[in-house]
Amino acid sequence: MNNTDAYPDALLIAPCGMNCGICVGYLREKNRCNGCRNDDNLKPAYCKQCIINTCSLLSLTESGFCYECEKYPCRRLKQLDKRYRTRYNMSMLDNLEYIKSNGLNAFVENERQRWVCPNCGATLCVHRKFCLACKADIAPA
Repeated sequence: MNNTDAYPDALLIAPCGMNCGICVGYLREKNRCNGCRNDDNLKPAYCKQCIINTCSLLSLTESGFCYECEKYPCRRLKQLDKRYRTRYNMSMLDNLEYIKSNGLNAFVENERQRWVCPNCGATLCVHRKFCLACKADIAPA
C-alpha cells in the first residue's frame, strides 16, 4: 500500500517532501495546480517535468517517498532542499525525515497547524511572506 492511500490530504505531499497544499500553484484561484501526485494539465511545465517526481527509482519504493530510495538524498533533492531552506525557511529533507519517523498522517496534521495564518486562519503559502487571504505580513516559521 502506498502511504498516500491512508489520508486524503496525503495526496498533496509530493515524493520529495513538499506539501503541495502550501504551494502558490495550489493556493491560487486561477489555473490551480492539484499537486505533484495528481495527473492533470493544470500543472506548470516545470512541475510536469520535475526530475524528482518523474524519477524511475521512485516507483521502486513502497512508500512513494524519496527517503526510501537507494540514492537518498540525491543531488537534485539536496539542491531543492537548499533552495527552499534559503528562500522559504522550509526543508524537504526535514519533511521527509519527519514522515519517515512519525508517519504521513502525523506530518499532515503538523503541516495543518504550522501553515495557518494567525490573523485569519487561512492556509499560508510557503512562497509568500504574507497571507494570501488577508494580506497580513507573516513572520518566518
